[in-house]
Amino acid sequence: MNPSRHEPWRHIHHLRNELDRLFEPYHRVADEDRSSVATCDWIPAVDIKEEKDRYVLWADIPGVDPKTIEILAENGVLTIRGVRSGGVRDSQVGYSRIERPCGTFYRRFSLPDTADLAQISARSVNGVLEIGIPKLTHTLSRTIKVEA
Repeated sequence: MNPSRHEPWRHIHHLRNELDRLFEPYHRVADEDRSSVATCDWIPAVDIKEEKDRYVLWADIPGVDPKTIEILAENGVLTIRGVRSGGVRDSQVGYSRIERPCGTFYRRFSLPDTADLAQISARSVNGVLEIGIPKLTHTLSRTIKVEA
């Protein structure tokens, strides 16, 4: 009979690693914008796509009045801020579940140098905020030929 070493903490470490892996996407969102942690109640999910002539950002913000959304582009940073009211939820009496977050939201994104900040447009359809960020038509880069 071979003696085996009993390592009870090995199972705990394995469980913790699995839980960290499970919750990693939520930590990644918070790590991308640490400034939002102290300034908002919830963080909307966002998709960003680069197209030939523009960048497009879609944010899920159901229940938010488009008139109350603030979008600011300055110094290469796009900031989206707003509030979703939760109705009268002061008392949890009668609720069997509350999952929809309410309160303020806040997201910031670094914009590339090719973004045309003067031409940004936004619209909200069916609870999805779409922000179009055109690319500048002229570029400051050029190819330099090396002479021998």
